[in-house]
Amino acid sequence: MDPFVDDGSVDDSAESCLTQEDANSGGATNRGFTFNEVNSVRASGSKVVCCDFSSDGKLLASGGHDKKAVLWHTDTLKQKTTLEEHSSLITDVRFSPSMARLATSSWDKTVRVWDADNPGYSLRIFLGHSAGVMSLDFHPNKEDLICSCDGDSEIRYWSINNGSCTRVFKGGTAVRFQPRIGRYLAAAAKNVVSILDVETQACWHSLKGHTKPIQFVCWDPSGELLASVSEDTVRVWTLRSGSEGDCLHELSSDGNKFFSCVFHPTYSSLLVIACYQSLEVWHMNENKTMTLTAHEGLIACLAVSSVAGLVASASHDKFVKLWK
Repeated sequence: MDPFVDDGSVDDSAESCLTQEDANSGGATNRGFTFNEVNSVRASGSKVVCCDFSSDGKLLASGGHDKKAVLWHTDTLKQKTTLEEHSSLITDVRFSPSMARLATSSWDKTVRVWDADNPGYSLRIFLGHSAGVMSLDFHPNKEDLICSCDGDSEIRYWSINNGSCTRVFKGGTAVRFQPRIGRYLAAAAKNVVSILDVETQACWHSLKGHTKPIQFVCWDPSGELLASVSEDTVRVWTLRSGSEGDCLHELSSDGNKFFSCVFHPTYSSLLVIACYQSLEVWHMNENKTMTLTAHEGLIACLAVSSVAGLVASASHDKFVKLWK
């Protein structure tokens, strides 16, 4: 159910929040709807480009140009541990939705899998990509399956148990498995998102409409909506039966480039978009936006925890921040 549809007061508060002009204090509060910075940490001595929450919301991982991934306790943003095996910058970090594992990808052309409870050293090192690995993801219910893609659009499936590559095909520089069911893989290549059958790699839908390269894709928790981000446009597509592949919503940049996005952890009508120094909160149904000053550099990545009700932002200003 959509809280904005069910409860008129929530709808009003979100709407008025999104029309206010002065939202430059690192957050906004209006008639019951809030979105504010609740914590921050200097996460690195270099640019931070990726982050992700564990499935229980208790840990946050970040990574970037210093070649390290850091695990943080979400409630305090105190450091749990640092993972230091990559030889080049870390491009993506993802937690398994079903096990205490996380994976990191790097320009060093490797993918590493770690035990989140005992992350002293990597459990697996996957070699085979001929270019820097750009993106990776765990399958939501096939615990043995992890996917990665590189700068040459090569996608690889890996078996965590066997430590082997099980499939290689072309199709994307950004990948995300459909949550929950995991029937599809969203793979972005240039300005098109392909919705691929996980088992056969057959292309179920080709989502076209972006004019510039797609940098990021994310699903909503139901696995029925997919958002794709290029520097000038965010598009939200439906994969619901009967309207598969339709673009439901589109937002054009007012000049501030887009880099990443997540669906709000509480309100399904809101999309949070990462830009240069600011966050855009977009009420998709009303097509209204609110801009929050958030960082002093490019915001490279967002992550969301529905359990904790938090959004995390990772920035080139070396900080990671939490929002609620």
